[in-house]
Amino acid sequence: MRLEDNDTKIIRWGILGCGKVTEVKSGPAYQKTKGFEVVAVMRRDESKAKDYAQRHGIRKYYSNADDLINDDEVDAVYIATPPDTHKFYGLKVAAAGKICCIEKPLAPSYQDCLDIYEAFKSKEIPLFVSYYRRSLPRFKQIKTWLDSNAIGELRHIRWHLSKPANSQDLSGEYNWRTDKSIATAGYFDDLASHGLDLFIHLLGDVKEAKGISLNQQRLYTSKDAISACWLHECGVTGSGSWNFGCSMREDTVEIFGSKGKISFSVFNEESVVLSNEEGRTDLFIDNPENIQLYHVENMRVHLIGNEIHPSNGNTASHTAWVMDKIVGKI
Repeated sequence: MRLEDNDTKIIRWGILGCGKVTEVKSGPAYQKTKGFEVVAVMRRDESKAKDYAQRHGIRKYYSNADDLINDDEVDAVYIATPPDTHKFYGLKVAAAGKICCIEKPLAPSYQDCLDIYEAFKSKEIPLFVSYYRRSLPRFKQIKTWLDSNAIGELRHIRWHLSKPANSQDLSGEYNWRTDKSIATAGYFDDLASHGLDLFIHLLGDVKEAKGISLNQQRLYTSKDAISACWLHECGVTGSGSWNFGCSMREDTVEIFGSKGKISFSVFNEESVVLSNEEGRTDLFIDNPENIQLYHVENMRVHLIGNEIHPSNGNTASHTAWVMDKIVGKI
């Protein structure tokens, strides 16, 4: 599907689940993108939906998802609810025949991701997924270095991500991100998916993956310690460790090549670093205020037929397959 009258058509968006992620990270990006307009939002708490709509200058608000999905003035739906509802709402949007973007991860399991992907594919309706790092300039710079052989033949990628338990973890207060019925591996599902999806974008699909995962702290029901190894189809090996009960936060990625190394952080606001035979290059590249801005703008570019969006239902399903392999779900 592409826009019938090219770049003159306005796509009217509705947002399902106008919670914290939509306040700065994503919601304003839809309002700032030329050719997009946010016309409606939905939240089960009607007073919160009304408050969000008034603060962001959006004229319609709903407390029922079906009302937003079936609104004739809504051309496209952004689903920003917790992952365990993505399939439920995604299939409704596909049935309504509307363009969709779903927050990451696409769904809690690879099979659910496939079900969503196939529903949109069968109707030839665009499905985007909010793995927005694929569109950020700092990571596009890394891809440029890789594509130009700045570190020679690629050999291995390594990522370590750790952080201490936070006050919510320690208090025992409910958090859907650490509820095993929603996120089997807790923060790994929420955070590691960003990095692994980015690595697939940079290095290509993964053909083998395995891991060890467990709950070391017993603070919540999901897993909190994971280690893994994988193999990209191009022959690059990978290894990772994620622990959410360490004494300090660390987020370090290294890509090793035959003639150098690239170092960066997936989440921290740090420079990307190239070290090779010519020396060391440190580049600090700012992220936009609304971090999903380039991701959203690229959806518009895709819809007018100028370029394929880097994050879609197919790519997100492959990331889910890797995640499920690591935690032993498949």
